[in-house]
Amino acid sequence: MATDRPDTLEAALARVFEGTKNTRASWFALTRGERLFSAGDPADTLYLLRAGRLGVFRDDNGRGPQFVGVIKPGDPVGEMAMLAGTTHMANVVALRDSDIVALPRDAFFEAARAEPSLMAELGQVMLTRARDRNSTGTDASVFGFISARSQPIRSFVERVARAIEAQGFTCRIIDHTALSSAAEWFSGVEDAYDYVMYVAESDQPGWASLCARQVDRVFMVGDADRSPHPPFPPVQIADETHPLTDLILLRPAHMGRPNRTRVWLEAYKPGRWFHAVEGMFDDTARIARIVTGSAVGVVLSGGGARAYAHIGALRALREAGMPIDFIGGSSMGAVIAAGPGLGWSDEELDERIRKAFVVSDPLSDIALPIIAMTHARKVERLMQDAYGDVAIEDMPLPFFAVSTNLTSGKVEVHREGMLRHALRASISIPGVMPPVVMNGQVLVDGAVLRNFPSEVMRRLTYGPVVGVDVSQTRGVDPKALEDPPSWWRWIVSGAWKKGPPIVSILMRAATLTTEAELKQARADTDLLILPRPEGVDIRDWKAYDPAVSAGYVAAQAALATLKCPVEHLHRHRVSAFAPPETDEEMVEESSPPAV
Repeated sequence: MATDRPDTLEAALARVFEGTKNTRASWFALTRGERLFSAGDPADTLYLLRAGRLGVFRDDNGRGPQFVGVIKPGDPVGEMAMLAGTTHMANVVALRDSDIVALPRDAFFEAARAEPSLMAELGQVMLTRARDRNSTGTDASVFGFISARSQPIRSFVERVARAIEAQGFTCRIIDHTALSSAAEWFSGVEDAYDYVMYVAESDQPGWASLCARQVDRVFMVGDADRSPHPPFPPVQIADETHPLTDLILLRPAHMGRPNRTRVWLEAYKPGRWFHAVEGMFDDTARIARIVTGSAVGVVLSGGGARAYAHIGALRALREAGMPIDFIGGSSMGAVIAAGPGLGWSDEELDERIRKAFVVSDPLSDIALPIIAMTHARKVERLMQDAYGDVAIEDMPLPFFAVSTNLTSGKVEVHREGMLRHALRASISIPGVMPPVVMNGQVLVDGAVLRNFPSEVMRRLTYGPVVGVDVSQTRGVDPKALEDPPSWWRWIVSGAWKKGPPIVSILMRAATLTTEAELKQARADTDLLILPRPEGVDIRDWKAYDPAVSAGYVAAQAALATLKCPVEHLHRHRVSAFAPPETDEEMVEESSPPAV
């Protein structure tokens, strides 16, 4: 909810220019999607947002513009770069129809000399931003639910609202009856409630269009068992690498797994999509957590056979009552994450992974090493048996797997397409299994570039990220390398089923991460679990029980340190940041969202 400042920047500006005939301040409006300024533009103007919302988008290591912040009414825009005399560091775009007041830089300094409180108020705003780390993309609070089906969605939105209120927040639903209300009424409602949800039915196109232009995020709501109606496309923003329009597909309780998601994605091109059984409490509560920024994302690292530890960690997390709203991983972590993504119970996950990897010796089809040490035909059969022909987009939970694209040299994030194909690519350790060619791209193990893809999860959810990382655990037995067995003893002993010792070297080399990368990846989590499956070789597919046990113990230990429920971790962590101690630190740390 908005906080009141008794002496605002807007009030200070008003005192400076009130009654002045030669004012240099100008007023203008932006419609949703219009850009206020771009990264690299000269910062020659101070802007003040009077109404609406602005989004801050910043290029993140060449991955394109990433949504990093929301600017709300009463806040200045571009003040850091203007005061420093530098260019803007980010793109600022209207998330909804917005009113802006602009003051040229030289006019601002003239006004500041005449009205010292102007500079003092601007400084206070900057200090407040430095302390309040919630000034990021997590503070979306106004949502639009727009129907893309023939049946009304009001009852569904009301259930979501009740679930939001059960979390301790206030919530208000606004429908088409508010069309005749004044703009001040809408602003008053948004200030009075933690969350506001506009709802538009399919026979209300005018109201739906207005809703889409007045909210922070849009949820299109459709039927999983039907094709989409002629799409009502919310106005997209060119900067959106991950669009601010999401899709919710509802299905009746008697319906099995969805299989028409692809046509909905093609129609609406959403940033995220969610499946929900209509009337099921767990699914409604999950949508409520997504709205309130408390949806839990779980990300699992690669690590060969040591990744069995993820199974124990997942069991401990679920026993503690922690919801899983998003899940994904890299390499063997992706293989295990697919189980909860498909709705498997702990027992089913245990049974299927045992059958596929413990009983079946996945790397035992040794090949003449022209491309790789194995044919990987056995792995492909195991993937088919375990995961069938399920498409990722049809999975009950949002899921991703990570592979490494040797063609482009970049990380490949699989959120759509055949699940078993994505998993096969994600575990294709170079030299151990042949690469996967998909859409003309050569893909290998995700661990080569991103063994612990926590930042991928961070881009999908604004809630807490729980990470389980086995990447630093020693996984190569030095004795096996110092005194390797002769070839005949290797065959007679049955050790050939693991592959030769070179497999350990190749697998370990593929999962190495620099200290800086690992530190950053772990920093992107709110709860970090570090299992220690001691004595488990990276290719020891029979060492299932000790690895699972290590994961269970590590997760229980991590949970025991918490002072709040996991769902509140990200909010708690954000608000717990201590303010900087010096003015220099204030300037450096006031960047979220620095523009």
